[in-house]
Amino acid sequence: MLVMAFSPLRSDARVLRQVRLFRERYAVTTLGYGEAPDGVVEHLRLPDDVVAWHKDRRLLAAHRYETAYRRSPVVRAAEELLAGRRGRFEVVLANDADTLPLALDLAPQGGLHLDLHEYASRQSEESWRWRVFVAPYYRWLLRRYGHRADSVSTVGRWLAREYRREFGLVAGVVPNAAPWADRTPTPVGSPLRLVHSGLARRGRSLHVMLDAVRATRRGVTLDLYLMPNDPAYLAELQEAARDLPQVRFHDPVPPDALGDALAGADLGVFVLPPVNFNYRFTLPNKFFDFVQARLGIVVGPSPEMADLVRSHHLGVVLDDFTGEALAAALDDLGDEDVAGFKAAAHDAARALSAEEQVRGWVRAVDTLAARVNG
Repeated sequence: MLVMAFSPLRSDARVLRQVRLFRERYAVTTLGYGEAPDGVVEHLRLPDDVVAWHKDRRLLAAHRYETAYRRSPVVRAAEELLAGRRGRFEVVLANDADTLPLALDLAPQGGLHLDLHEYASRQSEESWRWRVFVAPYYRWLLRRYGHRADSVSTVGRWLAREYRREFGLVAGVVPNAAPWADRTPTPVGSPLRLVHSGLARRGRSLHVMLDAVRATRRGVTLDLYLMPNDPAYLAELQEAARDLPQVRFHDPVPPDALGDALAGADLGVFVLPPVNFNYRFTLPNKFFDFVQARLGIVVGPSPEMADLVRSHHLGVVLDDFTGEALAAALDDLGDEDVAGFKAAAHDAARALSAEEQVRGWVRAVDTLAARVNG
């Protein structure tokens, strides 16, 4: 089978999960950026200097979407790597909408499974340029090609509902769950230890956590493991925290080491203002990383995360997305509350693990492979 994504595979936690799931069951070939994931039989590496998102704006403005797709540098590079392989794969697992037409060109014998990591047409809808130039392209792509996928999955219930409403795609739900980890909760620290991991991206409003640390009456520390996606914004955060010695910035750690880095904390924090559809309904890797690290969890009122926090008693759902709300929640928490949240994460860790949550991928891919192998 072929697993394809226009991302650096060794740092794409969701794609790595797919590779690890299927490499024991199938001979897995991968296509993507960077070095080969462990355990694959072949890796088709996209050139590092090819920008995955680049498309000709003139073609987008003229609504010449098929030409824009076929002329995009990443598609041309992938076509060269895949030359002569039409009909060679039993199953193709295509990650995100951008890979879909190319995956269909390969005519896999059993069929194609499409995994949508985001709501494609609304990823950056806060930007007028996105709304005018890019969103119509993705709506065209999904309407033209989406129904040709044999099966579809996405990361959460709300995204699945919207894909069905707008495009008629019936998507199963496979959350970004982390592998089960054999850990036990640590005692609650003094001061209370907060942690956040993820992208240093301006739209994520990470300064909210700094505002809360500055405002709370409770003794806390905050450890930040940030990918430097926007170096200028990361530098701004570091400058803003110069008067906060309890805030520590760390280099990012690989997915396999992240759980150990997080496990020394008490509360995982993720407060993401809903500036676009995907942010409003986010259910990210870090949420499940916090569970496997046996942390309590503090989130803003984002529906997908809030539902899980409440149903499993994992922590606190804030009233809004401000530093003031986060500081107030920290002030109200007692050590016994935090200890209870950590214990609840331990109780939920198995049910919320990748081993339980990825069954939708297994059913979909095995169904397609059975068309070839019986």
